[in-house]
Order: sequence, then C-alpha cells, then structure tokens
Amino acid sequence: MASFQKKYPPPCVMGDESIMSPKAHGTSPNPVQNDLRWGCDFETADRICNFNRHYAEHAGYWEGKGSYATFLKEEGEASGEITFFDSNTGKPLFIAPKGRTFAEFVSESRAHGWPSFRDNEVVWENVRVLPNGEAVSVGGTHLGHNLPDRKGSRYCINLVCVAGRPGGTPAAAIEEK
Repeated sequence: MASFQKKYPPPCVMGDESIMSPKAHGTSPNPVQNDLRWGCDFETADRICNFNRHYAEHAGYWEGKGSYATFLKEEGEASGEITFFDSNTGKPLFIAPKGRTFAEFVSESRAHGWPSFRDNEVVWENVRVLPNGEAVSVGGTHLGHNLPDRKGSRYCINLVCVAGRPGGTPAAAIEEK
C-alpha cells in the first residue's frame, strides 16, 4: 500500500520524517513550556505537541469554545502582527496577520475551526512540511497540517502548539531547578 506523498510549492520548505523521530519526550527533547500564552492548557499542549502526529485540539479551542483559551480576548486589530512561538522551544513559527487584517485572519480561522496561516506568515527557518502535509517545527513539535485551498497553502495549526513564549523555559527545565 503506497502512502500519500506530496511536494508543496515554494515558499514551502519540505522536511522529512527524521524531524519527528523519537526523542527524550515523544517527538521533542522536552515537554512544553509551563506558562503558555492565551490560557492554553499544559496537558493538552504537551499531548498534541509531543505525543501526536494526526490529531488536534478540538475545533474552536482557540476561540475559547470548551476551553479556557483567551486568544480572542487578548488579541485584536490593535495587536498588529502577532508572533506565534513554538510551545516547546520558544522559537518563532508564524507571524500574522500579514497581507490581511486581523478580522480577515479571524474569519478564515473561524471558517476552518483552527488558526489558519498562509505562506507569507510562516517563519520558514523554523517550520517544515512533511510529504503527508503534516506541519512541524524543526525541533519536532507537531503543529497541524497544510490543507491547501483555492488561495494556496493554508496551515491549519493548533493554538496549543504555537502558544509558547519567546525563549521560554520548558517545563522539565523548570522542575529540575
């Protein structure tokens, strides 16, 4: 049985399965940061980021539906471009909105149930797309999937995976102190 393999057009940077090879904590060297932004739940984030390759937080989580997520209470048009950081490493992964308004970013994200980013909003230095469409960080964090539509590549991303703090300390490092 052949597996689905695809190459996405530039500027998408393709990666291979070695990025998601087993590490000390699932697919990452460590757990997610303890103090995630926007009220994201540690256990949900750690499970989806590090011990998961196919599943997601529930649709609407990022809006606070059935969760304590506060993204839409904390961010708005006045926020300008928002940097979304890896929940494990604190490296920047997405900067949005770019080339559209905050309202357009929210509208597209609501239509799909998860934050949705476009190619120009991806920090390609830190993000890769695997041939099956899985979007991952170079550090091994599962982010979501590339689900192209008529406008091009659309990265449907779990908020819990991009709610890190810049240069944040992973939970394991905090517990060891």
